[in-house]
Amino acid sequence: MTPGRRSSTFSRLLRHGFTDPSAAERLLDGPELAPVRNDPVLLEALGATADPDLALHGLVRLLEAQDGHTAHRELLDTLIAAKPLRDRLLGVLGASAALADHLARHPSDWHALVTYEPRDLHPGVEEFERGLAGAADPVSLRVAYRRCLLSIAARDVCGTTDVAETAAELADLATATLRAALAIAQAHDPGDAAACRLAVIAMGKCGGHELNYVSDVDVIFVAEAADGTTEAKALTAATRLASHLMRICSETTVEGSIWPVDANLRPEGRNGPLVRTLSSHLAYYQRWAKTWEFQALLKARPVAGDADLGQAYVDALEPLVWKAAERENFVADVQKMRRRVVENIPASEIERELKLGPGGLRDVEFAVQLLQLVHGRTDHGLRSGTTLNALQALAAGGYVGREDAARLDEAYRFLRSMEHRIQLYRLRRTHLVPVAEEDQRRLGRSLGLRTDPATELIREWKRHTGVVRRLHEKLFYRPLLDAVAQLAPGEARLSPEAARERLVALGYADPAAALRHLEALASGVTRKAAIQRTLLPVLLGWFADSADPDAGLLNFRKVSDALGKTPWYLRLLRDEGAAAENLARVLSAGRLAPDLLMRAPEAVALLGDGDGGGLDPRVRAHLEQEILAAVGRAENAEQGVTAARGVRRRELFRTAAADIVGSYGTETSPAEADQGALVDRVGAAVSDLTAATLAGTLRAVVRDGWGDTLPTRFAIIGMGRFGGHELGYGSDADVVFVHEPQDGVDEHEAAAAANKVVAEMRRLLQLPSADPPLLIDADLRPEGKSGPMVRTLKSYEAYYRRWSLVWESQALLRAEPVAGDEDLGRRFTELIDPLRYPRRGLDEDAVREIRRLKARMESERLPRGADPKLHTKLGPGGLSDVEWTVQLFQLRHGWEQPGLRTTRTRQALAAAREAGLLSAEEAEILDEAWVLATRVRNAVMLVRGRAGDTFPTEPRELSAVGRYLGYGAGHAGDMLDAYRRTTRRARTVVEELFYGNGG
Repeated sequence: MTPGRRSSTFSRLLRHGFTDPSAAERLLDGPELAPVRNDPVLLEALGATADPDLALHGLVRLLEAQDGHTAHRELLDTLIAAKPLRDRLLGVLGASAALADHLARHPSDWHALVTYEPRDLHPGVEEFERGLAGAADPVSLRVAYRRCLLSIAARDVCGTTDVAETAAELADLATATLRAALAIAQAHDPGDAAACRLAVIAMGKCGGHELNYVSDVDVIFVAEAADGTTEAKALTAATRLASHLMRICSETTVEGSIWPVDANLRPEGRNGPLVRTLSSHLAYYQRWAKTWEFQALLKARPVAGDADLGQAYVDALEPLVWKAAERENFVADVQKMRRRVVENIPASEIERELKLGPGGLRDVEFAVQLLQLVHGRTDHGLRSGTTLNALQALAAGGYVGREDAARLDEAYRFLRSMEHRIQLYRLRRTHLVPVAEEDQRRLGRSLGLRTDPATELIREWKRHTGVVRRLHEKLFYRPLLDAVAQLAPGEARLSPEAARERLVALGYADPAAALRHLEALASGVTRKAAIQRTLLPVLLGWFADSADPDAGLLNFRKVSDALGKTPWYLRLLRDEGAAAENLARVLSAGRLAPDLLMRAPEAVALLGDGDGGGLDPRVRAHLEQEILAAVGRAENAEQGVTAARGVRRRELFRTAAADIVGSYGTETSPAEADQGALVDRVGAAVSDLTAATLAGTLRAVVRDGWGDTLPTRFAIIGMGRFGGHELGYGSDADVVFVHEPQDGVDEHEAAAAANKVVAEMRRLLQLPSADPPLLIDADLRPEGKSGPMVRTLKSYEAYYRRWSLVWESQALLRAEPVAGDEDLGRRFTELIDPLRYPRRGLDEDAVREIRRLKARMESERLPRGADPKLHTKLGPGGLSDVEWTVQLFQLRHGWEQPGLRTTRTRQALAAAREAGLLSAEEAEILDEAWVLATRVRNAVMLVRGRAGDTFPTEPRELSAVGRYLGYGAGHAGDMLDAYRRTTRRARTVVEELFYGNGG
């Protein structure tokens, strides 16, 4: 060949899409293609395929495999002369290496692509049965199956059939194959065939008439005894036939396998019998079946065996399918199943998952099935097992917006086409988008993307998954707005009854009220109503994911009514995705956060700030600075404390909102896995906020009564949870007050001033207002309620030297200055350190006294009628158990272990572990119980709006506590069991370490 000709051919091959022109040139110049190497038709046809190099290689192999010169010439002549064959054969060879292998093994099968009669365009089960008719054993069945598959693939790659028609043909071929396999099994065991009536029910994609090229074929077997045969004998025979059928299709032979037959959707899954009678199936579904099993039955279709029995199965079970939406937690169960599928995808594959990943095929299928199950009860037109048909029916009935349905239809077709072409290449079961550029290039070209196939493919794929991700959940909620909005004439809408059905399925207890709220929010032609119509479909989904959707929607209406005219409010929710979801979580998680928000709705702004940075807790110095500045601007003490309480309310909301969002998680960030970190953040934030509020109140009272200088130095000492930085939302501020007269000031005058400060602080912090009160509890002072409210430092010193009891030393373990004179606070700490960390520890009498006090408290202080095992504070393994155990370590060993000299329970527990006072396992058990009990108390306050030490009894409140703790709908019992189990383990450790010989 001359250099000039070589250069010209090389360039032509590149233009026609060959990636290895040198190899292509060698093949074209080879003996197999010698008669047609210069025919431009061949090169044009090869260039039109998904992979011209692959097509050319497959064609040469096929020609090499022809039996003799005549067969070789016939193929070449037909290829050049007949465009339909040329397009079909080369199209298949360029898209499927596996079918090229089949043709090389069975070189006469190309004749299956020659005929082009109208009946060949859309064959059904009968045509495929004729195509498989000669197969009498598993090997010949595989060959015949591949021959039929060849014709389906040819119509597919040439565009003769669209993706839905291709999927239907694949399902019809599977039906014909199951019938042929059953016939082979029955011929092999005629006695078994005579003993029973066996029906094969297709499920999944085969049942739904939307099968892939390579997929498990899901089936269920149902059998009845033939006349004169006992049921037991008939079931044994039917099981042998069913097992044989599965082996015929699934086992690998010299011709490979067809596809696995999967019967795991049957009652009890792989643990249940392979074959059951109809009555046994019915009994199972009536009594034991889970929601997902009814969802699976949507696609049940009799395909092989006894047709009457198969139809009887479908007729018997269909009414149960359409009652599934009446089950408690129906929507939550379906959505949880979807989430579980996503969670099980390996992290390395989730970004490439075409079927199961976010925005994938399964999202469309789940959304459509959910709507079918809710509305198919009353609208029989929705009862299709085929996803695209069902989507079309949903749109026609107004259950889905027409535009949304059209966009989902387009996305689903594209994603299914990708899935088909990925599987067609090697005829392997996969849903992963390939990473190799040559694979992406072939895939893109097969879908008609020719300019830059790999880049265009990824762009289109991401675009369509983005559409699905945005729409698949809105699909359920947007028509609820259309039901109450003004629509264009002729536009279909949900009927009031259909809207009610959907809201009930979502968990709304009062659908009529919910519809009124939607109407108030979304009706009208204002810009505000238009933005609400955009937001509400998503918000409704988030509300439905809570324990109380009704409250979430009502609270959203209240906030919107309060802020509706504020220009930034709806813009914040629309433009910052985090803000809308955070607001939905906060409004539906319980009473406390919405109550705090309603008193100052502008705090909604905290929920934005990009990815939630507005919810980060503020450090104490900044809080104190803001509160003291507000007090400085106030005209009197009452105004100053009102300002301080307003800051406290806003910051309590910030803390509660961050806690709820962290506990629930969002679409972009999962729930916080470290429960201890959540507890520590709340404890630190509320304790810092309380300290800053007390500092501001002290400044306001002193300035109002005495100007700049009080006649006595004054300090506030935090005690209990306050001193330990462990306050919850509903905690009082446990404190003691200490003062020291200024130089030259009479002690009586100083004491009077100090007592007046305390009385005024307590009064101002409890005044009725829109802000939650802050209760000051000084009962841990010397002599308790009988003792003076305020003492001088010298008085404390004299009391502790002479009268102090062991319980007071224990209480002082958590004493920490929180406000007032810093030097006085430091000297108070120096005074009490020898008491709480006694040199050489406690003697045995003191240890016995602490144990006696603990035992008495357990028996006397538990509320009457409370379940001790569920009491977070005083119950076995609860807060008191863990704290007293840790505090005993501190009293006995704090003098020699600096790490134990802390007011914080978890830090002291970790220090005790480091010091070898308990094992790592024991420390972990106690820490887990303490964190869980604290989380429960916080949850109760968030949910009920008032403090409590036990789980709520009202079901919705209990469910809300469960959601906060990470339990899905319907799993409150699991939550209680886990709490009992955790605290039981902790109690065992406490009995060893506190009451036994530990420590």
